[in-house]
Amino acid sequence: MLKPRIIPCLLVKNKGLVKTLKFKDGKYLGDPINAVRIFNEKEADELMVIDIDATNNNHEPDLKMIENLASECRMPLCYAGGIKSLDQAQRIFALGVEKIAVSSAAIQNPSIVSEIASKVGSQSVVVVLDVKKKMFGGYDMYTHNGKKNVNLNPFDFAIKMENYGAGEIVINSIDNDGVMKGYDLDLIDKVRNSISLPLTVLGGAGDLEDIGGLIRKYGIIGAAAGSLFVFKGKYKAVLINYPNWDEKDKLINKHFKINLNA
Repeated sequence: MLKPRIIPCLLVKNKGLVKTLKFKDGKYLGDPINAVRIFNEKEADELMVIDIDATNNNHEPDLKMIENLASECRMPLCYAGGIKSLDQAQRIFALGVEKIAVSSAAIQNPSIVSEIASKVGSQSVVVVLDVKKKMFGGYDMYTHNGKKNVNLNPFDFAIKMENYGAGEIVINSIDNDGVMKGYDLDLIDKVRNSISLPLTVLGGAGDLEDIGGLIRKYGIIGAAAGSLFVFKGKYKAVLINYPNWDEKDKLINKHFKINLNA
């Protein structure tokens, strides 16, 4: 039976691990390889790595860095950053990456989603929607680390990506990034009601109960987090962490069973 996934999300800038706050002020945390090794030991469900420099600076994906991460990673790995073509995607898959995620490329050229999906299968193609609240209600989509408003309705775009063959949608709340005060449930509701694809949400998790509440409400969902898994305590000391097997099992079983019985 399919179950919810708890997914650490690592941001990479200049080959280093960083953490942002509302997509700004990236704080250097160390070597991403060390983080991958710890998540291996913790038996994380999946790992997402986003190179936040690649698209913003119009860089090609750093294949050597990706190869190093993939060779170290012992869990399914999703990579995002700078992917603009089928050829780039195929090179990344050849390095051992299970999923690739696209954002601005899917906006500029939606057919890239279909092209990649037709070659490797929809299950390996993820579309990331970076979303921010409008001042007077509703949501807009952004690219280039939240700098460029592309004036698209994220819910309509999610439907479009499903029609183009995406296998998963990641909804990333810019407003909640690094804030650690909970997920934007209104945003999640609207996306969940728009599509039938697997959904992963990112932005806002402050503790495991935030993840538990997400599972309790939505059932089979990807609960992704950045700050929660790289910081510890009220002063946000850098400490790579993840619930051990017993903690994770109890968390999922408790809330998932409630969802199934709802």
